Amino acid sequence: MTHAHEASDAALAAPLHARTASSLSPADAAPTASDSAGAPWLKLSAAAAASAALAACGGGEAEAEAPQALKQADNAPRMPLLGDMGGSGSFRSDQAASRTPTPDELMDWAEMVFPQYFDSHQATVTSGTLVFRYYGGTRNYLGVYQGNVVVLGPPTNNAVVNVGALASFGDAVFSSGRPLNDQDAARFLLQAGFAATTQDIATVRSIGFDAWLNSQFNAPIGISGWEWLNQRGYAAVDNSTAYYDNTYPGDCMIWSQLMTSPDGLRKRVALALSEIFVVSLSGLDFNWRSHAIAHYWDTLVFHSFGNFRNLLQDVSLNPAMGYYLNTRGNQKENTATGRQPDENYAREVMQLMSIGLVMLNIDGTVRRDGAGQPIESYSQSDVTNLARVFTGYDYNQSLNQQGTVPGTTRTVPNTAFTRLPMSLNASLHSNLAVNFLGATIPANTPGAAALATAMDTLFYHGNVAPFICKQLIQRLVTSNPSPAYVARVATVFNNNGASVRGDMKAVVRAILLDDEARSSEGLKQPGFGKLREPMLRLVQWGRTFNISSNFGSWKIGDTSSASSRLGQSPLRSPSVFNFFRPGYVPPSTALAQSGAVAPEFQLVNESSVGGYLNYIQGVIRNGIYVNAPDLPNNGSNGNNGYDIKALYTHEMVLVVDPDALVARINLLMCAGQLSAATVKLIADAIKATPVTAASTDAVKLNRIASAIFLVMASAEYLIQK
Repeated sequence: MTHAHEASDAALAAPLHARTASSLSPADAAPTASDSAGAPWLKLSAAAAASAALAACGGGEAEAEAPQALKQADNAPRMPLLGDMGGSGSFRSDQAASRTPTPDELMDWAEMVFPQYFDSHQATVTSGTLVFRYYGGTRNYLGVYQGNVVVLGPPTNNAVVNVGALASFGDAVFSSGRPLNDQDAARFLLQAGFAATTQDIATVRSIGFDAWLNSQFNAPIGISGWEWLNQRGYAAVDNSTAYYDNTYPGDCMIWSQLMTSPDGLRKRVALALSEIFVVSLSGLDFNWRSHAIAHYWDTLVFHSFGNFRNLLQDVSLNPAMGYYLNTRGNQKENTATGRQPDENYAREVMQLMSIGLVMLNIDGTVRRDGAGQPIESYSQSDVTNLARVFTGYDYNQSLNQQGTVPGTTRTVPNTAFTRLPMSLNASLHSNLAVNFLGATIPANTPGAAALATAMDTLFYHGNVAPFICKQLIQRLVTSNPSPAYVARVATVFNNNGASVRGDMKAVVRAILLDDEARSSEGLKQPGFGKLREPMLRLVQWGRTFNISSNFGSWKIGDTSSASSRLGQSPLRSPSVFNFFRPGYVPPSTALAQSGAVAPEFQLVNESSVGGYLNYIQGVIRNGIYVNAPDLPNNGSNGNNGYDIKALYTHEMVLVVDPDALVARINLLMCAGQLSAATVKLIADAIKATPVTAASTDAVKLNRIASAIFLVMASAEYLIQK
């Protein structure tokens, strides 16, 4: 390896000295060549530099040897060099930091902020307690030795400079607001949305986390699920198709929304909300049930970045929820017959959608009485009283136009009622006083006012912030957030900084930008992360590899079968308690012994594991077979075939390079989190079948599909960190 002329060294060092001169004392200045005779400043000779650089670049050595000068780092004086390289003059490495970065995080950050000094590098080298990288383009070394950040290269006259304690760089590293590398960007995108494409990664690296979130918050919602059904012809009244009696149009709608919507963050949050405010398409049995679930989905989408108070009320008046939990047609008490208001929704809106079963601290931990027992958050009396508020409501038929089904005597309403809030019939509404959760709604209070008071009482309850925020963290980031993480997000729910409570944008931002979500420490912790839900795996595959439906059918269907499909299908929970409970613990496991929870594991059994693998293997290779993709109905015609497929355009370019192919899939699907052993295992497996540029497309596709399948079957993919 050759070196640039000494004049180039001086030119490189000049900007550094110019920036440090005004802010550093003479004692802090970088050592000169004359200092190199002293033991702490062993100047790196040209031969040593060449040898170390060659080793660091993999030039015939199994592991690079640390230069002798770097090994003297513990004796080197401290100076705030990196901060002054940035030119701001404000960062001092001796300031306190909230979190200590890892050596890799520190070096990734330095490369991003100071590319003129730390350009492309080879692998990180570990030599005893020294961790470092060599940058061949600028001939600089950057490392961490015994907890201190050290630099060596032309800007320091090839002498070791102790920049400061690694711990003191936390604020600088983590306040940059940008991913430190492609893997960091992909990890963020997989928490914040459904997939991480190369374009997405480049964008978030360019503009940073906060700007990316703002772009998603401001992105247009796009076509609603309800309108999509109409555009596809699902509002037609015909006895042969009977869309008004079928649920499969609702499946097509939600898969289209999840696979194609450009506002991925909004749809991801809406899907998380659908697992808290549960309405299941499988439990709806009335006219235009698919349109009803579509509008329910649209309601969750609309409020994903709105205010929780409005979400709570609109869900309560939604016709799909009204049918599902019995507020539709719920009537006041009748002393003559003994009839009492139905209590189903009153119970579930407290237990599942707002305050939970027991009293909570702001950090989500359980409040206990003097005997150490959990304190219940509500009583049966609270349920009975609140149920009176939800009486007198029914479908709003003000825009109803009855039509006769051609060829029959049956009449059906139009679809308008499915997206109108339920209306109140005052004569069927209870006029009794309501006393619940310490609030009183006086007797004879009008129904709308009673509902508003009830919603406010729930909204301002102290449990709402930790109860809802913890579940959103579980859906987006990790099953076992620390109490401190929950408290930080719940505090934002209570006050977004502008005295606004329930700001969902602020909550989502707090969840995704929290240190616990962004820190690489979670990658090392066995208890961090979550099992990827089966439906999210399918959506991730589709969005990652540019899935399309040639005829726009999106007839993926109900994927609830555990033995032959995913064992989970969006908006088709088996009950109001979702597919899994937030506190589920797999019995007789190490998780149970540790006290950790693993909600998504409630879906896992022998049948579901085999069903997922068999289903996804065929989907990856062939796509999804659809009957009559050109028609909205479930008929059959000459267009039957694999209408829904991935393109694999970029993967085809890499197909003859198995290592590069697996590396790409690892980045996009796993944020680079597959271990070296797993990467090698998969690469070796697909190398077993030779593929060349002259191979047929079918042979090439087999290799691509095999690589993706092996990744999606691996434990390191299934657990998202």
